[in-house]
Amino acid sequence: MDMVYNDRMFTFYAISTFVVFILTLLVAAIRPVHSKMNMYELERRSKKGDKQAKSALEREKMLGSVVSLQKIVVAILQVTSFTFAELAFGMLFGIFVAFAIAFGCEMIAHLRFFRRLSRRIYSHIEPAILVFIKRNPFLFRVISGAPRMGDYYDLRISSREELQHLVSESDSVLTSDEKKLIVHSLSFNDRLVSSIMTPREDITCIKKTEFLGPLMLDDLHKVGHSWLPVVDDDLDHVIGILNIKGLMTLDSKKSMTAGKAMQSKAYYIREDQTLHYALVALLHTHHHLLIVVNEIRETVGILTLEDIIEALLGREVVDEFIEHDNLRAVAAHKK
Repeated sequence: MDMVYNDRMFTFYAISTFVVFILTLLVAAIRPVHSKMNMYELERRSKKGDKQAKSALEREKMLGSVVSLQKIVVAILQVTSFTFAELAFGMLFGIFVAFAIAFGCEMIAHLRFFRRLSRRIYSHIEPAILVFIKRNPFLFRVISGAPRMGDYYDLRISSREELQHLVSESDSVLTSDEKKLIVHSLSFNDRLVSSIMTPREDITCIKKTEFLGPLMLDDLHKVGHSWLPVVDDDLDHVIGILNIKGLMTLDSKKSMTAGKAMQSKAYYIREDQTLHYALVALLHTHHHLLIVVNEIRETVGILTLEDIIEALLGREVVDEFIEHDNLRAVAAHKK
């Protein structure tokens, strides 16, 4: 009778050892699948009201606790397998089996069969696990020994905004000017003319009937602009562009009106068009200034080639020496 009982107990413990071993392999093989977007991109989209991104972000933040729970369960199963192995095979052989399970578990768990089976099982029980973790935050703050999911960072770039963020946070890898150049060039195609134009209230213009005498020329040079719109009556009636630098060649004894000295062709662009479109327009027309209008053809601002270059470079374009045609000045100029 005792022999039959012992045989049954041996069979029970041996089968239990095998079952616990398989469970250990399945739990150890679990690899939670991360979102295709990293934490930065998920946070950015969540702030914009993306519900799917918000749900994925919440899940990513809990995956660190899932890993901690996984390690605890694997440890418990290994202790259980050792106990069953000892009861089934005795102390010496039980220790051998326990060590074989402990050291061979990770190796066997990486086999494709166990990984695929674990993934299927985990996908069904993950919602319940996440609910358990969410309801016991203090417990998992205490037991969590794995890195938080905030430390996890996918190397894939999911958006232009994320790339801009990475560049701005690159510390000493890039210089300040290099960072500005990259960040501003990435957003260049999306920026609108209205974002950098000189608004209507700040525009300096000149009427076509104004005489360009010495006093007027002096005032125009003090304005600091190279190009000025010439108007017939007001800014809604621009009829040409005046090149201030070109006026230096005028004979001061022969005053002429702005209407006669101007370039009679003015070019326009809408305020809601992109800087890329504006740059193409300036290059195509070989002009330095565009009149910015709204949908009802009112002048709302002006845009210069210099404005666009500054938006692209991310810094003000300062001409440190004006005399580019002076060989001595150019040769003596330092970087």
